[in-house]
Amino acid sequence: MTTEKYLEFDNVTKQYDNFTAVSGLSFSVNKGDIFGFLGPNGAGKSTSIRMLLSLITPTSGDIKLFGTPINQDRNRTIAQVGALVEKPDFYPYLSAERNLDILARLSEIDNRKNKIDEVLELVGLSERRHSKVKTFSQGMKQRLGIAQTLLHSPKLVVLDEPANGLDPQGQVDMRELIVRLNKDKGITIIISSHILNEVEQICNRMVIINKGKSVVEGDVAELLTGSKMKVMLTTDDNDNTMSIISDNEPTVEMKKLNEEKISLQIERESIPKINNLLINNGIKVYSIEPIRSLEEYFIDKTK
Repeated sequence: MTTEKYLEFDNVTKQYDNFTAVSGLSFSVNKGDIFGFLGPNGAGKSTSIRMLLSLITPTSGDIKLFGTPINQDRNRTIAQVGALVEKPDFYPYLSAERNLDILARLSEIDNRKNKIDEVLELVGLSERRHSKVKTFSQGMKQRLGIAQTLLHSPKLVVLDEPANGLDPQGQVDMRELIVRLNKDKGITIIISSHILNEVEQICNRMVIINKGKSVVEGDVAELLTGSKMKVMLTTDDNDNTMSIISDNEPTVEMKKLNEEKISLQIERESIPKINNLLINNGIKVYSIEPIRSLEEYFIDKTK
């Protein structure tokens, strides 16, 4: 079955005089994705998002939204996209409901009251609908910003650093909200973020860009469990474990973490062999856990 592509960048370049912000960038976002858009500072993420939202025009290359070139039917395609870029701005002395009502009127949204009720419920702000925005925490303002992006029932939502400035609980709330919008409402979501742990937990696909170019794109789980990976091994006898592995698999890199745990740099296919080797030598293996993180992978791909 062919996967429907909601967004396609095809060899997109953006140049400002002698500076190239984005260079031949290609990637795609599929219907139903929670898609991570990653890269170090200056990689071209913000420029790419602005091109996606038709705020700036590519120097060359093609961008398609929902299968249609963005410059061919701009109003129709962009109307199906919601975006929260940087921090949301609202009238601080007006209520959450009043702020959304103003935005809904500007967007000529039908049945405004019902739609405002719906989006406030979705982001968990129904009970604070009459509170002035100046009384909101940063996390609540971020959720109100997402409510704003949902007013026109978009098929695709772009979130630029949605957890930026949030405390740990706020980050958890934001993660749960994003997953709920994707799973329950069927909204495809692009997340540009530097909080790699958040991306690792909720994104199914991602692209990493560096110096305006795509470095790697694919399924998050598959990329993080490539052929060679780090695992943490917990046994009843670390010293004997390291000796057995060293004698039988001299190419395996090992490091003792504490009295019970060691880390191994190992080919994925060798894990069952190592496990059987230890068991056959009387070692009790309590756990084998992958410890390759997105942060480690990101640094490796962008250094």
